[in-house]
Parts: sequence; C-alpha cells; structure tokens
Amino acid sequence: MADLSTKFLSLNLKNPLVVSSSPLCAESAYLRQVEDAGAAAIVLHSLFEEQILNESKELDKQLWNTSDVSAESLSYYPDFKTYNIGPSQYVEYVSKAKQAVKIPIIASLNGYSNGGWIKYAQEIEKAGADALELNTYFVPSDVTKTGAEIEKMYLDLVRAVTASVKIPVAVKISPFFSSVGNIALELSKAGARGIVMFNRFYQPDIDLEELEVKPKLTFSRSDELRLRLHWTAALVDKVKADIAITGGVHKAEDVIKSMMVGAKVAMMTSALLQQGPRHLKEVETDLQSWLEKHEYESIAQMQGSLSRSKVTHPAAFDRANYMKELKSYRS
Repeated sequence: MADLSTKFLSLNLKNPLVVSSSPLCAESAYLRQVEDAGAAAIVLHSLFEEQILNESKELDKQLWNTSDVSAESLSYYPDFKTYNIGPSQYVEYVSKAKQAVKIPIIASLNGYSNGGWIKYAQEIEKAGADALELNTYFVPSDVTKTGAEIEKMYLDLVRAVTASVKIPVAVKISPFFSSVGNIALELSKAGARGIVMFNRFYQPDIDLEELEVKPKLTFSRSDELRLRLHWTAALVDKVKADIAITGGVHKAEDVIKSMMVGAKVAMMTSALLQQGPRHLKEVETDLQSWLEKHEYESIAQMQGSLSRSKVTHPAAFDRANYMKELKSYRS
C-alpha cells in the first residue's frame, strides 16, 4: 500500500485529510466519529474575538461608542451569552477534545486584532492543543483604511501570537489581498508556520418579500478548488510555511490535485456536513486506490510535482492559460 502520511505544522499525520472548523466540531462525539472514519487531524470550531471582548465587558462599550452603529443594528449581533461557548468554556473544551481523540487537535481563533487573543492563545496551549489556527475573518468596510494598514494589522497580530506560544501557528487568509503572494510571504516571516488557503466569506442575501438582509449558508463546490490550486502552486516554493488547502475539497481527486500543487494537507468541511463523517473513509480509500493505480509509493512523492516552479516558463504560463481559456469557448 502507498504511504499516505504527510507533515503539517511539524505534526506527523497519517494522511492529508484534515477536518476543518465547523459547528459540529463542538461535539466530542463528532470528533470521535471523524477520527474513526480516518481523519488525520481536526481543526476545532472557532473562538470568536467578539466572545473574548464580551467576556471582558468591552463589547457593549465598543458597539455603543461607534458613531456609525445604530441601536437597531445591534440586533444583527448574536446573543453572546448563548452563542457558541465563551472563552473559558472553549479552553476547557480543547482539553476535553484532546482526551476524546488521539489525533492532533488544532484550536481556532477567529478575529483580526490583538484583543485578548494573546491570553487565550496561551490558555489554549496550556489546555493541550497541538497547534493553533488564526482565522483572520475581516471585512475592511472602512474606506479610509489602506491595504497596507490592513496588512500591517494582520502581521502585527501574527507576530504577537507566535511570540506568545510555542505551539505552531497557521493563518487562514482570504484571496482578496492585492498581492496574495506577498502577504503569504510576510506572514511566514512574521512567524506563521502554516498558511491556509482560503477563507470563504459568507455573504448575506436579501429577502425580497420581507425586505431584510438575511444570512445564507452556501456549501463549497469542487470547482472552487481551482483558485486554491493556482495560488498554492505559485507559492509553495516561495514561502517557508506549510500550505493547506481548504474550500472545494470534496473527493479524492480534489485531495490529489491539492497534493500535486504542493499542499501538505487538504481540509474538508462542506462535504462532511452534507455526507457525514463516513465520507472520509470513502475519500481515503479512493485516494489509496489512485496512488496504487498510478504507481505512486507515497503522498510525499507527488507533493509539489505540479507546482509553478516545475513549469519551464512560469512568467508566461499564467497569461498563456488566460488566452487559451478565452479561445476555448465557442457559442
């Protein structure tokens, strides 16, 4: 049998299948189910910055002191007393998760400023987390802030967190930076041991009957993978940080493509929400079969085999593909 093992964030994993963050990860029973189905590691549901601020009695003050926030708009925020769980409970859950399964547990912090992250990053480390993912979910709606200011905010956060803990830290980023390659490089220099590509921004929809803005969950699709493949192939040889792909990983073929462009792991959420934990076993079986059929001895053998650095003329490659795509269409 082919060797499916890989290494991500200095963690030795039995395969590249990682369960990414979702509300189901808040249930110990679910963690055991995905472990039994073949998951190599689990990223827990996120602790949100708003929850940290709420526990320290700062959230109300920040909301009410913000000139462009009306009292009516406060209804858009969840009740943080009942939403998910608070910071202290989250830290306790990390410890319980470590006891529930044998595979590595990666905790997740969701926000964009230093806030109370340093304290809780340290608490999460003490609770036994094997690694930490910073899920930098930030919509820069303030038009007075420049791209450079936003990037500095991210880099300052990563420097502060990585300096405060010994466990490896990965950063989950969006594809909307003016230079994705540069921010990935700078995050790596700032101490990030992993870059997770990419965050999926959940955009609200408009209910035309009730004339209200409402949340709308849309599952990922395999065709979303191509953006992740492009940037991983371009950056895998340029940054020291390990690259993980998330968003669009649904089947073994998606995992194989992710490995070939140089990713260390492929993270999965939507497919598991739709098909259940047992889907992991199917993906692992199909992955093993594909490697054996194509005479690969290991995952390591294929990792990076189709990265951008393997192309003879990489500078012309992107433009050439762009033109070929346009010419390929016929009405």
